[in-house]
Amino acid sequence: MKASTFVYPWDVNGDPEAAARIAALGVEQVTLAAAYHSTRALTPRHPRHRIVTAEHAAVLYPTDDRWEGRELRPYAAGDWAPGDAFGEAADALTDAGLAVHTWVVLAHNSRLGAEHPDTSVVNAYGDRYPWAPCIAQPATRTYLVDLAAEAAVRPGAAGTELESLGWYGLQHLHAHDKTAGVGLGDAGQYLMSLCFCPTCRDGYGRQGLDADELAAAVREALAPVWRGAPEDDGWAGVEKLLGETNAAATRAWRDDTARTLQEAAVAAVRAAAPEGFQVLLHADPLTYRVGANPGVDPAHILSVADGVVVPCAGGPAPLTPFAQHRRDDTVIAANFGLVSGMGGSPGTLAADAARARELGATELRLYHAGLASDADLEAARKALAGR
Repeated sequence: MKASTFVYPWDVNGDPEAAARIAALGVEQVTLAAAYHSTRALTPRHPRHRIVTAEHAAVLYPTDDRWEGRELRPYAAGDWAPGDAFGEAADALTDAGLAVHTWVVLAHNSRLGAEHPDTSVVNAYGDRYPWAPCIAQPATRTYLVDLAAEAAVRPGAAGTELESLGWYGLQHLHAHDKTAGVGLGDAGQYLMSLCFCPTCRDGYGRQGLDADELAAAVREALAPVWRGAPEDDGWAGVEKLLGETNAAATRAWRDDTARTLQEAAVAAVRAAAPEGFQVLLHADPLTYRVGANPGVDPAHILSVADGVVVPCAGGPAPLTPFAQHRRDDTVIAANFGLVSGMGGSPGTLAADAARARELGATELRLYHAGLASDADLEAARKALAGR
């Protein structure tokens, strides 16, 4: 079962030993960031630094002239990834015998929301989520599709993994985050992620809903949550809080919006890519889920893309719905944490991978070789050696 590990360019550039160290893990491939959100990252082995602060979402390569004169356009990285940081790292990794796929983060961009607030998701209370571009807005959709095509198809890359290609919502790792005081559960997260920007309000109207009445219903549904009522998880919880009719109509609007964006982005990548270029999406099998692994319909997405990368931190059960719809050439990659300090379990990787294979996984993804300690890397190496 082929394995790939996630890596940032700054893990490799400036460290002459990095590429060989990654290859020594026993992975065949690296998923290398080409467009990424803001972050503060540890680099425990780099000879020049131990912390990298990426101050805003940025592309890690020089853009081309497709963005000339456009209001919405990607931002260049600062000194944390100057020039063609992706290309420099990709060359070193390729020289070490590793295949390179691009890692492209799309609908997650706090700087875009700060500078263009009208692009952001707006909740039922009128609060904007600057980290979450509304994927229903035509200009934002065009931006995301063009960014996917450019960032995915970089020189030397044999494929791509598209993250956050769908709805983003309230849940977001943020500096000094203080949002965990009330347990929202899946249902509360969904309600707090419903967008009420002008485009989405029109969309609800096309589903037979009055947007003002819907927003009031969402606020009413959330009232017991703020008082500390027990969490209602899953889609049944959404239906209980919002009512079956309202819930179904919002989901129909959001599902169609995400599905058509995914189709357009994959088509744009394929049009720009050489033959045989692999296109995967980070995805969850429940369409109402939001975030870095947005919800998709497994049958539909596997008819559009070459496969999916599925989060398995909570166990490999989410693989099963995708496995039920895979073709012989479909990739179902089980994504496991490699970093003990971030909740990963490299010591159980061999057993976890075996169970994932039983449930239909065809490949492994390991998050994240650049962030892991030496002990975590050694545990992963031993696990991969026993495949």
